[in-house]
Amino acid sequence: MFSAAGCMEQDIAGCADFDVEIIKKGIVMEKKTPIPKGFRFATAEAAIKKPGRKDLALILSDTDAVMAGMFTKNAVKAAPVRLDMERIMSGKGRAIVINSGNANACTGVQGLKDAEETAKIVGAALSVAEKAVYVCSTGVIGMPMPMSRLRPKLPELAAAAGNALFDDVAAAIMTTDTFPKILSIRKKIGGKPVTITGICKGAGMIAPNMATMLGFIITDAAIGTAALKKALNAAVKTSFNRITIDGDTSTNDTVLIMANGFAGNAPIQAATADYAVFAAAVAKLCYELAMLIVQDGEGATKLVEVVVQNARTEADAEKAAFAIANSMLVKTAIYGNDANWGRLICATGYSGIAVDDSKVDISLNGLMVCKNGMATGRDVEANDRLKSKKVVILINLKLGKGAAKVLTCDLTEDYIKINAEYRS
Repeated sequence: MFSAAGCMEQDIAGCADFDVEIIKKGIVMEKKTPIPKGFRFATAEAAIKKPGRKDLALILSDTDAVMAGMFTKNAVKAAPVRLDMERIMSGKGRAIVINSGNANACTGVQGLKDAEETAKIVGAALSVAEKAVYVCSTGVIGMPMPMSRLRPKLPELAAAAGNALFDDVAAAIMTTDTFPKILSIRKKIGGKPVTITGICKGAGMIAPNMATMLGFIITDAAIGTAALKKALNAAVKTSFNRITIDGDTSTNDTVLIMANGFAGNAPIQAATADYAVFAAAVAKLCYELAMLIVQDGEGATKLVEVVVQNARTEADAEKAAFAIANSMLVKTAIYGNDANWGRLICATGYSGIAVDDSKVDISLNGLMVCKNGMATGRDVEANDRLKSKKVVILINLKLGKGAAKVLTCDLTEDYIKINAEYRS
């Protein structure tokens, strides 16, 4: 149970009392993103994969920031992930360097040396400690980092700090994404206005834990290290760890949060009213960012929410929701506007949780197609409802009080085409 703002943990995204500013979501755009105080940004073109686009970015705090992070659970971890997992133990940092086009994964000892050299060059150019610089990469696995092209661009990147927008960073970190993903929340905490802004990238190789993604959250809130880590862990659990596009977990998944204290509030500590407000805001932000990732799933035409209610436990509900969300048969049926609820109850049954099919109710966009395990005879009407750009699948197991929500998308021919040509 997550008590902030009276919202249950599994339904934090349903909280209505947050001023969420969706800056970029597909075609909808605002002119200016609210940015926390005390941060600067830069981008550069290093032609890491191919020339013609900015593929290198910098996030810089003007003072030492409290930091927390979460990383892929894939046993095969990219060099920058291993580097950052070591550095995050300090709970501090000043800068993050991100590149797209090359994952620096499965690159051996040289890959780690390249990540360390990247941090060293940027740290020296910024006059900050090397260990206060984090490195993140995304792109093709197994390719050596082209340091001959990257190396001369790093001092240029550091010198340009302050010349770019956070929006520019969101664009520079994209790979197969079709639009930048950036959101901002503003709240009063301790009587001071606090801004929390996040960006992320990800469109394919998406599945927990976590999704194949990079996510960066910055805030001017003052907060203790333990409280920041706790807030991020809780937020990721119900957002980035509950999305799936294709069932593949990446080698590079990273979410980092930086809090530099420029808002001037009294430092937030866990188990306080201020913490409840802050943690719920971070959870809301992460959920909305996760939704943008799924909305932008490779080749996707529909955003799908799979909601499982009244399972024996929350863990059971999550397992069932993922079984449905990862089913190729379910995803193709949704793409084809086929309300084949048999695929839904089938996936629930093989998920490994307790199920009594004589109790199961299934609804598609509010229309019940299965009641107590039997057809309601409304499949034709349900087919029409599946034409919506957003599909909500609701499974009621009637066995307990456990609930969970997982985000996914449909599966189309374009997904195959995009991934077949990814390295070309």
